[in-house]
Amino acid sequence: MGSSQSTLSDKPWRDVTWGGKQDLLDLVKGFKPSTDEVNHVRILLYGPVGAGKSSFVNSVSTVVRERSAIPAAVSTISGASFTVEYKTHKIRKGAPKEYYPFVFNDIMGLESGDDVGVRAEDIRLAMMGHVRDGYKFNPVSTLSESNTQFYNSSPSANDKVHLLVCVLSANSPEIKPSVIQKMKEIREAARDLGIPQVAIATHIDLIAKEVEKDVKNVFRSEYLKQKMSEFSSTVGIPMNCIFPLKNYCNGVENEDDMDTLILTALKHMLNYADDFVDTL
Repeated sequence: MGSSQSTLSDKPWRDVTWGGKQDLLDLVKGFKPSTDEVNHVRILLYGPVGAGKSSFVNSVSTVVRERSAIPAAVSTISGASFTVEYKTHKIRKGAPKEYYPFVFNDIMGLESGDDVGVRAEDIRLAMMGHVRDGYKFNPVSTLSESNTQFYNSSPSANDKVHLLVCVLSANSPEIKPSVIQKMKEIREAARDLGIPQVAIATHIDLIAKEVEKDVKNVFRSEYLKQKMSEFSSTVGIPMNCIFPLKNYCNGVENEDDMDTLILTALKHMLNYADDFVDTL
């Protein structure tokens, strides 16, 4: 489905080197944390239900491994969050049991209301490294220190989150006030912890027919620029820290231009996460 909203500017509003996929791929594959204090950088994804958090993890794996990959389970049925537990996703290298030094944590989606979706306090605990893999989010209560199975009382630098990524769908209707409030609380918690923050705008092909036809039109779409400006005002993340992209959902073969957008976002994520690791 493509939107009738479409106005292309003569000059792109953000520069990107189309055809530079291989350089980006080499950079990402060669990434190593700048300090021996950590084995990897940890990137936490959060956002409304259905924004494409799990799909982004799968898309990164598909791009970096240069073949279709689905490490994170996804659902095509909208509604309640499909992700219900805290899980670390590693991106495998060529050999089994070898992984790149960056990991993703995908969590339960934010929903409107007090007793639905992931709780902002649980995300704060996750950022601090207190939440262990396998913890099932409870919309009505926060993880407690008494839960010795899943509460990590002594998190290491590896356990802590080094970058917070807000995932928003460019094709979604207006975000409900209660969800915006939860996002604000999460952002403020990250700010207090000094954790850098960026955002990605997914489903860009669903809001502009020119982008649906050719993803290289992404930075010429005035409508998409407007949507990103709205996101910036809503969540408080600067425009230059919001990265539009298209997740792999339909095709099974890699497309260079889609890969370029995903790798561009990933490159900046790794840089920002590594900058934070250097302060630990």
